[in-house]
Amino acid sequence: MASQIPASFIPRNILVIKLRHHGDMLLTTPVINALRQRYPNAAIDVLLYQETRPMLQAHPAIRKLHLIDRNWKKQGVWHQAKQELKLVNAIRDSHYDVVINLADQWRSALITRLSGAPVRIGFAYNKRNNRFWHYCHNHLVSTQNFSQLHTVEQNLLALSPLDIATDGVPVSMYYADEEWLAAQRQLHEQGVNGPYIVIQPTSRWTFKCWEDEKVAALIDQLNQPGLHIVLTAAPDRKEMAMIAHILSLCQNPQVTTIAGQLSLTQLAALIDHARLFIGVDSAPMHMAAALQTPCVALFGPTKLQQWRPWGANNRVIWAGDYGSLPTPDSIDTKTEQRYLSAIPVEDVVAAARSYLDA
Repeated sequence: MASQIPASFIPRNILVIKLRHHGDMLLTTPVINALRQRYPNAAIDVLLYQETRPMLQAHPAIRKLHLIDRNWKKQGVWHQAKQELKLVNAIRDSHYDVVINLADQWRSALITRLSGAPVRIGFAYNKRNNRFWHYCHNHLVSTQNFSQLHTVEQNLLALSPLDIATDGVPVSMYYADEEWLAAQRQLHEQGVNGPYIVIQPTSRWTFKCWEDEKVAALIDQLNQPGLHIVLTAAPDRKEMAMIAHILSLCQNPQVTTIAGQLSLTQLAALIDHARLFIGVDSAPMHMAAALQTPCVALFGPTKLQQWRPWGANNRVIWAGDYGSLPTPDSIDTKTEQRYLSAIPVEDVVAAARSYLDA
């Protein structure tokens, strides 16, 4: 169990470490928001992978982002060693009073130790129950109840040694004004000048997706005067092919696509101004929840308790309510099977209309 840090301890410089995917980074923002609320004069920095930078780069509570480029290793051992040393030196030169390691990698633990921070908080993962992990952290928080908690709640537990209030702390997503202007230009080029819905049916993992035919049927049934439907996706070959196939099946004349044409922050701006977001378990779904855009999220065999959209302005439709699903840990992530197939179109349409007609 983590020992308590005296209430009189007021850090000046704080580092939060999380080395995961885009959606994971967004779900660290409650930690950042709670730290800002408790320590309004502290400098808060984050260490993350370079490709996930857009999720946090506009956050007003963050002073600096330390970046790890996963391409370093492709440029040779010496280049990687040089960059890693440069990173550690930058962290040591920042003189952190507190490092909060939300990651479970050995790399993050070693950086935590090398930071020189007097307070080094991490999680007591069962798989990391060894001398090295304990050596790198001097406050370890139990993970015993992780399976019952949302990822946001898991992350917030790391603040327990600091006795920071975490009730009602939101997930948040920020973007610059020019990102919305860029998204608007894309919309206008496609003839979208009024209210619109954003639908992102794609994921980098096919098993998280609904059938193209059902997405097309949803689009057609949501056809109503003056309401555009905008399809989005990552600029990935498979995702772009999926969008093209869906469009070929649609009869709704008010559907268009700007898939693959937006940066993540431009996509955030697009979602923020939408009347509704419909999507699968993905980073854009978490972005919609963070931006408090009404959200209909379709889930299959993923850990729903941990990854459902955080907040009140959303509706989850789980394939497990319509048929049996394999356990999440048994899924071959490379499979082409779409486990959301049991979800009926009419239920998604009804959920969407419940927001549109409100």
